[in-house]
Amino acid sequence: MPFIPNIQAFCCHYTSQQTLAEGPEGLLADGFPKNVTIHRLVCTGKLEVSTLLKAFEDGADGVYVAGCPVDQCHNLMGSQRAAKRVGAIKKALAELGVEPERIEMYHLERGFHPEFVKVAQEMHERITTLGPSPFQGGTK
Repeated sequence: MPFIPNIQAFCCHYTSQQTLAEGPEGLLADGFPKNVTIHRLVCTGKLEVSTLLKAFEDGADGVYVAGCPVDQCHNLMGSQRAAKRVGAIKKALAELGVEPERIEMYHLERGFHPEFVKVAQEMHERITTLGPSPFQGGTK
């Protein structure tokens, strides 16, 4: 059976508006991988390091955060705070001998953009190549 990664996406309300407009069926028709679970947030700046780490603990093979463009965050500096937290986790993963590429921060335009689907596809391809998370021994 081929490996299908468990990918958790934490997305700003504004960058994930496409999910509301298209719904799951519309996103799938656009090529959004069905193995990516979207968690919509008021602002990625509210996202805690512990939440991102818990995603791995709960079985994620990969995690990404989609926030507003750095200089256009609806909540001023939320996406910058999220990027710093993602950077801290990348560093911690590397220190543990785990690929830091398992987590990524994306700064996306607000609204309806093909980039929303593109980053999900990119993470799906990346994590499929990396294989199962070493934290769980590959449950998927």
